[in-house]
Amino acid sequence: MKIIRIVIERSNDCYWAYAENLAGVSGGGDTVEEAKKEALNALELQKELGNIANREYEIRYKYDAESLLQYYKGILNNPAIERITGINQKLIHQYSTGKKKPRIAQRQKITEALHRLGREMLLIEL
Repeated sequence: MKIIRIVIERSNDCYWAYAENLAGVSGGGDTVEEAKKEALNALELQKELGNIANREYEIRYKYDAESLLQYYKGILNNPAIERITGINQKLIHQYSTGKKKPRIAQRQKITEALHRLGREMLLIEL
């Protein structure tokens, strides 16, 4: 199964989603959800046009720090992100507003913490 990596980025006026490893797949919108939906629609169109093989793909989303932190702000606030990553809230705030860009090590720390949280959440039963 081929992995399609869709990059989510915020511009001055909207969000953009584009496949970094597949030409012709992109979309934009006022929200992350709209941009993702448009990119997935573009993927389906490329399949219909025969530009790419009509098979199953695994979609992975790659965010810039600002877009990720803004998109999940209502779910994961700065104290929660500090708790799971060990990165202080002031720095997280600077990442979420675009005032600072996280170094590679910080991006990896955030990614690993979110993946760890996701794995833990999958094990929960009520």
